[in-house]
Amino acid sequence: MKLFLSLTVSILLGATFCFVFWVVASHEYQWAAIAPYWKNFLNGWTTTLLISAAALVLSIVIGALLTAGQLSPHRVPRWLSRAFVEIIRGTPLLTQILIGYYLIADSIGWDSRFGVGLVILSCFSAAYLAEIFRGGIESIPQSQWLSAKAIGFSEVQTYCYVIIPQAIRRVLPASAGQFANLIKDSSLLFVISVHEFTMQARETNANTYATFEAYLPLILGYFILTFPISLLSRNLEKRFAYEN
Repeated sequence: MKLFLSLTVSILLGATFCFVFWVVASHEYQWAAIAPYWKNFLNGWTTTLLISAAALVLSIVIGALLTAGQLSPHRVPRWLSRAFVEIIRGTPLLTQILIGYYLIADSIGWDSRFGVGLVILSCFSAAYLAEIFRGGIESIPQSQWLSAKAIGFSEVQTYCYVIIPQAIRRVLPASAGQFANLIKDSSLLFVISVHEFTMQARETNANTYATFEAYLPLILGYFILTFPISLLSRNLEKRFAYEN
């Protein structure tokens, strides 16, 4: 039965992939129309790479702080962290970018579109990472905490040597997915005129009216950015593998 299901799924996925590839490949493209804009695409891709890499690091730091706040025994940091996570996750990123730049950043005189976009994107991703981290830590059996306490570990030692190493493996798949989403979410920064990859495609399309030719490069460009994250996640999963 399992073999039959595997074959059926493989055939369906293979047929779907072949059909989509045939439809896309059979279209008559006018690549010459966007040839003069290849440097714009490269600059946009580089900007997306830089802002995504910086946001990835910053979102991990903020996410870890929010996780610590939610797990705090004190009510104030716990409630504030929880409120931040719920508000960010419950509102669209597009509106957060608009409010963050045109209202908040403007009120304090901060006019760096790249910097504001970086902070907003990091906070948005951090809210999701905080929930992923919290879920990973709370999924560790209570016996692990009691065992660490029994051998004299302090709370910090328990986290460093017992809880976090086990939690890392559990949160890796979801974290990798969130990192990939972060890279793709950076495309929304066009609303504040950050000249990232997608905005360059939009401008190229507006100048040439070559819609497919302008947007299809995004497939390759974003795949190049997101696929290494998937590979790294799988390698880290194997590295942190342990017997249950």
